[in-house]
Formats: sequence, C-alpha cells, structure tokens
Amino acid sequence: MRGLAVASLLAFAVASAVASAQSYPGPGAPSRSTDARTLLEQARDREVHERFMRGVSAEERGDWKAAVAEFRRAVMLDLPEPRGSTARYDLALAEMHVGHADDAATLLEEALHRDPRFAAAAANLVAVQLFRGDLAAARRAADRFLEIAPSSVLARYGRGLTALRAGDMATARTDFRALIDADPAYAPAHYDLALVELRAGRDEAARAELEHALALSPGYARARFALGTVLMRDGRRADARVAFDRCARDAADPVLRALAIDLRDKL
Repeated sequence: MRGLAVASLLAFAVASAVASAQSYPGPGAPSRSTDARTLLEQARDREVHERFMRGVSAEERGDWKAAVAEFRRAVMLDLPEPRGSTARYDLALAEMHVGHADDAATLLEEALHRDPRFAAAAANLVAVQLFRGDLAAARRAADRFLEIAPSSVLARYGRGLTALRAGDMATARTDFRALIDADPAYAPAHYDLALVELRAGRDEAARAELEHALALSPGYARARFALGTVLMRDGRRADARVAFDRCARDAADPVLRALAIDLRDKL
C-alpha cells in the first residue's frame, strides 16, 4: 500500500487537505536495443519521469496551474499500474488547489478504480466530497477508506465527521468514542464527540468532553467557543464571558474571533 501523507486531513473542516505528490520510479538505464517498440517505451518512460519531476517542482513552488499541466499529460499517456493511479492522484491534488473540486473527485475515483487499496486516494476523496458538500458521496468514501485501513485513526475520524455532518449521530458517536478509547489524549475527538452530545441535547456530557479537549489543548479556540455557548445556556454568564474572552485571544480564524468578541461583549 502506498504511504498515506495527507496534510491537515484530520481537521476535515476544509479540504485544502491534500497531500504531497506520490513518487514515480525514475527511468531505467538506457538500453542499446534498436527495436522500435522498446525505444518508444523508453521515450515514454523518460517523458513520464520528466513530467512528474516538473509537476513536483511546480507543486513545491506553489505553481498549481503548471502542476496541473504536467500531471494531465502524464494521465494522457495511459500508464500501467501503479503509475496510472498515481498520475491521477497527483493530478487530483493539483486540481483541488486550482479550485476544480469536481475534477479532483473524478480523478480520485479513477485512481481507486485502478488501485482499490490506494489509501491516500481514499482519504483525500473523503475531504474532497466534504468540500463539495456531497455528504452521501463523502460517506461512501469514508466507508471505503475505513475498509481499506480499519485500524487507521484518520479513517475512523473521517467517517465520524462525515456522519456528524450528515446527522447520523449514532455512527458519529461510535467512531469518536472508539478514537477516544484508542487515544484518550486526542483532543479533536473529544471536541467532535461534544458536538454529537450537543446535538442530542446532552449538555453536561458535551461540557465534560469540551473540558477534556481543553485540558489536553488549552489553545483549542473552537472548543473554548463551544464551551462558552454551553456555559451561557446553563446560565453561567460570568464563566461564559471568560471562555469567549479566551477564545478571542486564541482564535486564528478572524470569523471565530469576531463571534467570540461579540458574545463576550453582550454578556
């Protein structure tokens, strides 16, 4: 199985969650054959290697349009496995960065059709489908990813978050609880389980999970904001104001910071 290198995919809140490009093997040593078919295959191998190297170089300097052009050409060469699925995967990552989420989803599906055990493609497909707002497709992708990598924290988290967004609270609770049982120090799982409990009207259980998350990660602004809302609903206005004030100081997201300031100032 090719390695899983998914940047920020555990957050899943946005699907900028795409990994670095997969590696192609370099071209072999030049052959002395004069057979036309052999020479043609060698020329194609050299082009594939060159396209990939150019694509990776473009990716590293943030020139995603150039990366798209290089990886598209690699896909057009209709390569055998594993390079065929790898080319589609790399092109999908570049397409996401230029805003072509639909194309990225199609390419990741094609990569998985060619290589059904391609875990990195499955992981990124969950994020892309969530970004597209297609919750049914995201759930199918999450189930597939969990089937490929049943012991993966990333796979379990992806399905839990997809279930949460789709309103399947039973699956979300099961997956987040399993993550916490496996790693009690994983703060995002406590936060997301708190969201499940809030949806179910279990404020005390939600508050306990949020406090766990914040004990593990005191600067976790979203958890601090959620705790403030729970405290405010419980009538603990002074405690809620402290929570919103801390959130406003910790939040990197300007929207979250503005919300926290607004609620703090109203208390």
